[in-house]
Amino acid sequence: MPLSPKSTVVGSSDSTIIPSSPTLSIPHHAASRSVGSPAVCASPATSNLRVALVETQDLQKARSWNQDAHHFSNRVSSLTPSSVSFLQKIGAWEHLDTSRVQPYQEMQVWDGETDSRISFDWSMETSPFEDLRTVATMTENANLVRALLARIAASGDENLSIFSNTTVASIENGTDHPDGPNLSAWPVLSLAPTGSAPASEPSRIAARLLVGADGINSPVRRFADIATDGWDYNRHGVVATLSLADPETPTFPIGTRTAYQRFLPSLGGPIALLPLPGNHATLVWSTTVENAAYLKSLSPKAFIAMVNAAFRLSMTDLQYMMRMERASTATEDPHEDELTWRMKHTDFSRVPPMVNGVQEGSVASFPLRFRHASTYISPRVALVGDAAHVIHPLAGQGLNLGLGDVASLAKSIEYAVDHGMDVGDILSLEHYTADRWATNAKIGGACDILHKLYNVPGQNPVAWARSFGLDVIDRVPFVKSFLMRNAQG
Repeated sequence: MPLSPKSTVVGSSDSTIIPSSPTLSIPHHAASRSVGSPAVCASPATSNLRVALVETQDLQKARSWNQDAHHFSNRVSSLTPSSVSFLQKIGAWEHLDTSRVQPYQEMQVWDGETDSRISFDWSMETSPFEDLRTVATMTENANLVRALLARIAASGDENLSIFSNTTVASIENGTDHPDGPNLSAWPVLSLAPTGSAPASEPSRIAARLLVGADGINSPVRRFADIATDGWDYNRHGVVATLSLADPETPTFPIGTRTAYQRFLPSLGGPIALLPLPGNHATLVWSTTVENAAYLKSLSPKAFIAMVNAAFRLSMTDLQYMMRMERASTATEDPHEDELTWRMKHTDFSRVPPMVNGVQEGSVASFPLRFRHASTYISPRVALVGDAAHVIHPLAGQGLNLGLGDVASLAKSIEYAVDHGMDVGDILSLEHYTADRWATNAKIGGACDILHKLYNVPGQNPVAWARSFGLDVIDRVPFVKSFLMRNAQG
């Protein structure tokens, strides 16, 4: 079989990437799957590298993705200002449908057991005459992927090859060809069509550098024999796209959007409501596997009642409602009646607007896990994104860490090219792992500690300590500012 030479190969969340002869191969995961190619091609120093992007899914569907203005995907990401700046730098942001993007300027976080609260915003560094700075920006993953593919198309880069509807059948070291290059230390990928897609691409690709962006079960990581540490949380993240009622008290100042997160220790994790354009929002509720199954089984009215209750009622009330029997008919709605009655006897403040609708088909869940690779590099291999690390979503940092990986790796590749180094040599990659491993470990570890800290229910010393810490941070501006600067990248 002929060996097709490529510089860089990029794959997707459920794909594997195989590079071709003299360059780089990168597998991708989720919304970050197409970031590597524009990041490498954006620099004049690396624009001559031959790059291959391998994707198991049909990229034509991703390019033509379109949604009704009042419907939003439940696969949404929160982008820090640093991530937005990176996407602008590589020319992808201008291709984003900004009518479907929503920045927010404040985040309210509180403890459902003790009601201790902290507000994250930049008011301490903004004058009264300035608009509040953005804390983060919400966008659908599909919107971001389409923008990245549009950026690739606009570049007209003849050194970039895209393999859509293609999967990686195997990865192995190449051989020393008497009449060709010695590929014995190079990863060689065997490609196969996904499903019934026509096999028009070369069947094998060799890579000077194979970049694994192929998700938590990364075949590239297995090929490189890189170990991972981690555990499953025995929790699921329940997601949904919601519509909100107009708040009784308008947000001040006008135009400011707020995200809300309430920790629910007795139910297994936090619930977060993050703003989307108009009166829409996305839900991420981390809870036990049993609670997640219960929530997904409810009627739309009952599900809405549980979400509203989760931001307003006590832990005792919530635990009772989580054990209520499901409605036997579509007309019955005991959860809504129960919420109405219990709210009459509950004091609450600074809660999100009432949820009044859930988009059909948007309620789903995914398992929560923690994983961290022992290293991000080996000879001719680099890992980015979920292939290198998976963290708890409570801080919304997953995609941001992946984008940070891509930006750092692109700099390492650029440095190697500028100095005549082999981009796949371990010396060329050491700066990347030194730059990113500790940073990702710190953020992932902090999220893990917060998850465990806020899974201790009841009024006890742990609850008292976490509430005391939350109150202190909220009252000391420079500490809160320090935390926000670290979170934004």
